[in-house]
Amino acid sequence: MSPAPLHPLAQAANESLEKDCPVLLSMLSARGKRFFFPAKGILAQSGEAKQKAKTANATIGIATENGAPVHLACVNKYFQGLTPAEIYDYAPSYGKPDIRTAWAKKQRQETPSLGDHPTSNPVVTNALTHGLGLVGDLFLDPGDPVLTPDLMWENYNLNWETRLEAQFNYFPFFDEKLTGFNLAGFTAGLAKFRGKKLVVSLNFPNNPSGYTPTKAEMEGIAKALTAEAEAGTRLVVCVDDAYYGMFFDDACDKESIFGRLARASNNLLAIKVDGATKEEFVWGLRVGFITFGVKNGTAGAYKALEDKTAGLIRAYVSNISNPGQSIVLKALGDPDFRKQQAEKVAVLRSRASIAQKESRKAEYADCWDVYPFNSGYFMCVRLKGADADTVRGRALEELGVGTIALGKQDLRIAFSSCADAQIPLVFAAVAKATRAVRGK
Repeated sequence: MSPAPLHPLAQAANESLEKDCPVLLSMLSARGKRFFFPAKGILAQSGEAKQKAKTANATIGIATENGAPVHLACVNKYFQGLTPAEIYDYAPSYGKPDIRTAWAKKQRQETPSLGDHPTSNPVVTNALTHGLGLVGDLFLDPGDPVLTPDLMWENYNLNWETRLEAQFNYFPFFDEKLTGFNLAGFTAGLAKFRGKKLVVSLNFPNNPSGYTPTKAEMEGIAKALTAEAEAGTRLVVCVDDAYYGMFFDDACDKESIFGRLARASNNLLAIKVDGATKEEFVWGLRVGFITFGVKNGTAGAYKALEDKTAGLIRAYVSNISNPGQSIVLKALGDPDFRKQQAEKVAVLRSRASIAQKESRKAEYADCWDVYPFNSGYFMCVRLKGADADTVRGRALEELGVGTIALGKQDLRIAFSSCADAQIPLVFAAVAKATRAVRGK
């Protein structure tokens, strides 16, 4: 059975890409090429009526009363400082215009390497997982290759491999001596796909290791990607900045690599997936963003990508939580926002410092090697002579300490969720469990 013909709006978006950035069109998946935002659909017509219907607005499917969305007092009492329109109304599929503008301003302030290079306007997502899903929908067909480090968040596999049937290819995240990022392995991994389309996943600070490359390492990563793109590989680089801002060591690069990559090459599309989830400590509000950048990016090309993204959002979930966006927007504009955020990052920095000291005690040298960590929420140890899941189970069942087993050897420890006094207990318990499993 032949596929349905392209919708005229999808065709128009594709033609815009072909005219301004033809490589981007070739990067899209079949689904990505099909998608569009229904510019004359219900949401668009309702948006137009919202601006012009002065007599009566009989367009959108909400109930109103006295000029505001109908709401129940038993619900409304839990909200303070938000109007009914900021809570109960539908948000646009692209996200609320004000929060998109505010987040774009924040991104540019924090990414000086962008300079005045144009990027797309951020599109609001249902936090980071949804953002990664949208990247997959737009750019991955079954069998398409993905290059990712071996230390990675399992939701990449669930999203891109299980759901979309992409083919994962791994490189060791750290060098053999566990001193830093494995630039040689990364570069070799890129070279295997020269001349093809390749989706690359970069996540710094990394989940699960808690490592952010140094400035020199980050520069090496950017140069390797740029060289490969200039050699003819069509690169879609997903920059997962979920833990951006959680930096605890002056040696690590505190700027997103998105800024370097967004202007690197016509053959390299950089996609920044970030959000308030971890940065602003609002995990349950589910407010994230997806932003596109490419060297020859034009307003028309970026609009085509934004429209396709918003079309996918419209198809799956219609729009993202209005109260979540409203709260994050107000927080971004609060004069105490940066001060309060820094105070919480300082709490995590203290916990990371304790974890560094405890994990590297000489008395535990027989139990594990410590992967480098300098940022984020987590750190990992590579166990010696004991199965990770068996150690995890023993520590949990017998000592009441929870950790995450990754593969055969690695154990992830979230110092972010432990009080200072609990951290030494965690490492003592893991060491005891490791020795018990080994029989010594």
